[in-house]
Amino acid sequence: MNWREAIAKVSVYLDSKGVPDAGVASELLAARLLKSSRGFLNSYYEKEVPEPFQEAMRRAMRRLVSGEPLQYVLGEWDFRSLTLKCDPRALIPRPETEELVTRVLKWLKNNPSSQPRFIVDVGTGTGAIILSLATEYKAPAVFLGTDISEEAISLAKENAIKCGLHNSVKLAVMDGLDDFDEPEVVDVIVSNPPYIESAICETLDPRVKDFEPRLALDGGESGLEFYDRYLADALNVLKPGGAVFFEIGENQGEALRKLMEGYGFSNVSIEKDYAGHDRYASAVLN
Repeated sequence: MNWREAIAKVSVYLDSKGVPDAGVASELLAARLLKSSRGFLNSYYEKEVPEPFQEAMRRAMRRLVSGEPLQYVLGEWDFRSLTLKCDPRALIPRPETEELVTRVLKWLKNNPSSQPRFIVDVGTGTGAIILSLATEYKAPAVFLGTDISEEAISLAKENAIKCGLHNSVKLAVMDGLDDFDEPEVVDVIVSNPPYIESAICETLDPRVKDFEPRLALDGGESGLEFYDRYLADALNVLKPGGAVFFEIGENQGEALRKLMEGYGFSNVSIEKDYAGHDRYASAVLN
């Protein structure tokens, strides 16, 4: 059996079992085994698939059919310019979060400073946000990613090494912003916190509910628990003129606006994602 036939058979089988985007999944599985990219798969189409590779494909298919997310099966996933290790220790990086990074970078560009910036990513997970900022923000800065989960921080550290950023990004187990001893030291707080209401967590797609860490999904009864806490902490640790950036749930825009204004933040902005849903909240501390 050659690779063209193998990819086609895997695609048909996965589709018959209800695996989403079966054709893409089959190509990505093949590309991973070949240490190639989807764009170069055609150069392998007529080559025979070695038996060990066939068995590896079968194992991967079983995992996908069981409901395990493709990103975990592959063991890595692209986020902006980075390829990150991805496993159940942390939430899967999503395209919407890439746009959160864009908004932080735009603010930093429009608010230059003669002093190094101090940028903190709260609930860093895989490290996707803080590692991307460290890669793309070219001015002097201190980058810190925190997470309450030791497992997530261990994954983020592996990604920092993988991306060659282990000397420029600090990663620490921390509950929110509780361990900051000095006030008014941070320029930017960015976070994609848990924002799904606890009751709704039980109704999520099994590929999310049964495999991704609940700690990274559950935002409490209202879904706003972590925003409320981080905004309160931000009053102490942000410099005057510093900014907060959040990813939010699609029905949380007005609630976040009121919450930010209630804490005295100004320039509150609620922005939509490409699907037209409220997805990003930002504000400045005067």
